[in-house]
Amino acid sequence: MAESMRTVPLHEAQSLPIWRRPVALLFLMAIAMPLSFSTWSALLNNFVIEAADFDGSDIGWLHTVREIPGFLAIGVILVLYVMREQTLAMVSLVLLGVATAVTAWFPTVGGLMTITLLSSIGFHYYETVNQSLQLQWLPKDRAPQVLGLLLAAGSAATMVAYVAIVLTWKTFDLSYNFVYLVSGGLTLAVTLYCVLAFPRFESPNPQLKTFVLRRRYWLYYAMQLMAGARRQIFVVFAGFMMVERFGYDVHQLTGLYLINLLVNMLVAPFLGRAVHRFGERFALIIEHSGLVLVFLAYGGIYWFGWGVLIASVLYVIDHIFFAMALALKTYFQKIAAPGDIAPTAAVAFTINHIAAVFLPATLGYLWLISPAAVFLLAAGMAATSLVLALMIPRHPEPGNETVFARFAPAPAE
Repeated sequence: MAESMRTVPLHEAQSLPIWRRPVALLFLMAIAMPLSFSTWSALLNNFVIEAADFDGSDIGWLHTVREIPGFLAIGVILVLYVMREQTLAMVSLVLLGVATAVTAWFPTVGGLMTITLLSSIGFHYYETVNQSLQLQWLPKDRAPQVLGLLLAAGSAATMVAYVAIVLTWKTFDLSYNFVYLVSGGLTLAVTLYCVLAFPRFESPNPQLKTFVLRRRYWLYYAMQLMAGARRQIFVVFAGFMMVERFGYDVHQLTGLYLINLLVNMLVAPFLGRAVHRFGERFALIIEHSGLVLVFLAYGGIYWFGWGVLIASVLYVIDHIFFAMALALKTYFQKIAAPGDIAPTAAVAFTINHIAAVFLPATLGYLWLISPAAVFLLAAGMAATSLVLALMIPRHPEPGNETVFARFAPAPAE
């Protein structure tokens, strides 16, 4: 416990054993979060249909509730007045783990809404401070590569959970309650180790604890808004489609998730290297161009009656393109003032979730009329993001945030 109370400046942390350095803590947190969240996601579509008889509208409302804490992520700025970012990350993981563990205890629409809200507070506040800590603790010249490795580590943790579900769900006739309890408990165990084994790391650049909204970050804000909107369509409806249209069982849908994870584990480190070599502009252009085609193809499942094989392949390709979003993080790292990272991470999370508050519920009603129209709308959002990506300069930095900086100096605020 004494170790967890000790404060170590970031520049001195490199003298610690590698397993107690900041990057090791980032890796353990990257493992702890998906143990709960990915298991919750893998079982969710089957659980809500079997336990609470959800339809497309219900699942839309559930995800709207889930995204409210993301919209309120700006509240992190206030919480940082009473606790450090590192401490808040640990508290958030505890809340996520506990809420996941007891999910199956509330098999009603109201109960699932409530427990989802609590787990979402843990997830979104963790994600907010985790992004901030990553950008503060990782050097700019290595950030893309390490972020790729962190993504691969999270994928590996999720893979372990998925393999366990696929191999044991039918074999041992597992219950939703048992799986949720185990996954939440594992997150709590890893978090407890992180609290006890690591000192508190002190960043050399004190973070502002005020609301930060700078004009020169406008492109980053716009891309966050569009990323949140199109992500909601994928998260809410792509998996739901596999269950509703193709009748996927828990172990089948989890198997599809497992394929995604294996691909991400192999591809994510290379994506990080590609961002480092070719730049954020190139990576984001490729990502959004690919997503336009994928979402149009999702619509084709309904327009042309394409089968489950095409749907499954699209689901995997979709995940690969979304993994390239790490380039948006490093783009901001390159243009941001060092003290802006924490408050801007909170603001960006709120902007990212503006559409998330109303889109799932609204599109849930559209889904009842035309699922293809939902995916066509997502393709339009990806196309808008592509236009925004074209505005990123090849070498972003303060004062050169967009391609328009060559014609007019960027505003200081």
